Amino acid sequence: MKKRVVVTGLGVISPAGCNKSDLWKNVLSGTSCITKSNIEHPEHEKFPSKVAGIVSEKEMTNLIKKYGMAESYLKTMTRSTRMAILATEEAINDAKLENISEQLKEQTGVAVGSGLPDFSDILESGRMLEKSYNRLSPYFIPKILQNMASGQISMRYGFQGPNHCASTACATGAHAIGDSFKIIQNGMATIMVSGGTDACLNPLTVAGFCRLRALSTNFNDTPEKASRPFDEKRDGFVIAEGAAVLILEELEHALSRNATIYAEILGYGLSGDASNLTTPHQDGKGAVLAMQQAIKDAEGVTKNDITYVNAHATSTPIGDQIELSAIGSLLQGNGKIIVSSMKGCHGHLLGAAGCIETLSTVLACYHAVIPPTANLEQCCSNNPSLKCITEKQEWKDVSRRIALKNAFGFGGTNASLCISNF
Repeated sequence: MKKRVVVTGLGVISPAGCNKSDLWKNVLSGTSCITKSNIEHPEHEKFPSKVAGIVSEKEMTNLIKKYGMAESYLKTMTRSTRMAILATEEAINDAKLENISEQLKEQTGVAVGSGLPDFSDILESGRMLEKSYNRLSPYFIPKILQNMASGQISMRYGFQGPNHCASTACATGAHAIGDSFKIIQNGMATIMVSGGTDACLNPLTVAGFCRLRALSTNFNDTPEKASRPFDEKRDGFVIAEGAAVLILEELEHALSRNATIYAEILGYGLSGDASNLTTPHQDGKGAVLAMQQAIKDAEGVTKNDITYVNAHATSTPIGDQIELSAIGSLLQGNGKIIVSSMKGCHGHLLGAAGCIETLSTVLACYHAVIPPTANLEQCCSNNPSLKCITEKQEWKDVSRRIALKNAFGFGGTNASLCISNF
C-alpha cells in the first residue's frame, strides 16, 4: 500500500514576507511587492529591465540573529543557501520538529534545490583569483554546488535520510516537493524537508535574462505594476529572489504526534515539451501531460474533481496564454475552473517559484480561500470555463478542495502537483 503524505510545516523567505503569515496576507490582498532593482553595477543603467522582487535585508539580518547563525558559519554558504536555512527554521518550528529522536533523524530527508548557482559568488571568486591564488576562499567549490542547500540543512539538523537536490530551472521547487512525496509514499523516509531557493539578483543573471528579452521593461517607473500574469499588458516576468520549504510527512506519523495538517499531497506529474530551449510547445501538450499525470497519480481523483489551478503563469506574452489554453482544454466541462498566479504579488522566484506557490496553494486548501492574481486588469483569455480571479474568493462550495499546482522550466521540463485539504 502506498503511504499517504501530508504537509505539516511551512517556511518562507520572499519579497512578499519572510514568514508564512506575511506572505499569505500579501498574497490574499493582491498586493504587489515588486520594487526598483537594487543591483549595483556600472552597466545596470543599460539593462532594459529595472524592477525586481527583493528580500528585505533587515528581515534577513534579524532572522540570522534570531537563529544564532554565526559569521563563521555564514561564510560557508551562499545567499541562496542562507535563505533556504532560514525558511527551514520556520518550517521545522511550525511542524514542531525541533527536538526529535536520533531514530527519527535517520528517517528524515532533505530535498531542496535551486535553478541557478549563485553567480555573485562565482564572479567575486574569479576577481579574487585574478589578484592572488591565496585570496580564493577554500569554501568556493562547496559553496556553489547546487545540492549544498540540502547538504547544509541536513548537517544543521542531523537529518540522515535521503539527501536530494532537484535542479530543473523554474520547475525545481515543484519537482523537489513531488520527489519528496514519492520518497515518503514508497517508504524511503517518514519526513522530508522539501523546497527550493534562488538568489538571482546579480548583474550576470539579470543581464542574461534581459538579453533573452524575458524580463518586463515597460513598467520601470511603476514597478508595482510590472508583474501581471494573464493580463493583456504583460510584457515579461519580474525576477525575484527567495526560498520556501514545506515539511512533508507520512500521514500516520503526523497523526500519532498530533501535528497540524495543512493539506495532503495526492499526486505528482512530470512531462517534457521536447520543443524549445525557452518556450513551451504552442499547443500546450507538455503542460496537459503533466496535469494529466498528476490527476492519474492521485488515487480516486478525476479531472472533474479539480476546482482550482494555481498556475505557473510568469507574466510572459507567450507562456501565460499557452498555459490557460492547456488548462481549458484539459478541464473543459468542469464548470468554472478558478485560476490564479501568485507571481503578480512576489515576482518569479525561479527555482523557488514552484515551492512558494505550492505553499500558497496548501494554505488555500487549508483556509478555504483562493488568492487572486495581482495586476490582472484585462485577461488574455475569453474561455468561459476559466475564471481568472482578481479578488480573493471563498472555496467552500465543494465537498473536497482539490487543486493543481503547475511549474514549468526552460528546456521544456514540466511538473504538476495535485493537492487537497485534509
